[in-house]
Amino acid sequence: MSLDACKRLAARSAADLVEPGMIVGLGTGSTAAFMVERLGERVAEGLDIKAIPTSNAIEALARSLNIPLTDFATHPVLDMAIDGADEVERGSLHLIKGLGGALLREKIVARAAKRFVVMVDFTKPVDRLGARTPVPVEVVPFGWQCTSVVLGQLGAKLISPRRGPNGDLAVTDNGNLILDCDFGPIKDVQELATRLDGAVGVVEHGLFPCMATDVVVATDREIEQWTP
Repeated sequence: MSLDACKRLAARSAADLVEPGMIVGLGTGSTAAFMVERLGERVAEGLDIKAIPTSNAIEALARSLNIPLTDFATHPVLDMAIDGADEVERGSLHLIKGLGGALLREKIVARAAKRFVVMVDFTKPVDRLGARTPVPVEVVPFGWQCTSVVLGQLGAKLISPRRGPNGDLAVTDNGNLILDCDFGPIKDVQELATRLDGAVGVVEHGLFPCMATDVVVATDREIEQWTP
């Protein structure tokens, strides 16, 4: 089975967990797009839900599929959020997210949800976070070079400002920048998350410790569902 086929399988399995009447947070990324497409199919079949997207791109996709959208002013608590991840730590289910650039909104939506379902293909589980993937850190544009120095003091071995296709600094939907920080394998995810939370200039980071309630993993043989 191809990687895209595994992503689609995980996404459709996660989307099928949604029940009528739910308020659902929609994640961002390639796997999330497959999930939204499946929800669009279910809405066309009569599923009654409302959704809050985590990025402009996913909002546009949801609208194109006639998925009803809402906002936090109307629904400050969500029944479920569904999103992908860049790494999932086996056992703890700690996550790295944000390679798609929507980590701030993704974390707001995940925190607001009673249930946070993460869907991944077989390449995403790791024994320790940071083994393959840098930690995206969203920072304010003003003084981002100073913030970069602080991130180095917190243990980042390599810090790369994310750039767009034209070579300019990439800007998030929130008007911020992203620094991709290589901390190597992370021994204590919660401790690093706390230190990043306290760094001046950091808006949000891609460490999601102890947040996933379910992880749906698609392999070339089956669907596995993990819980903490």
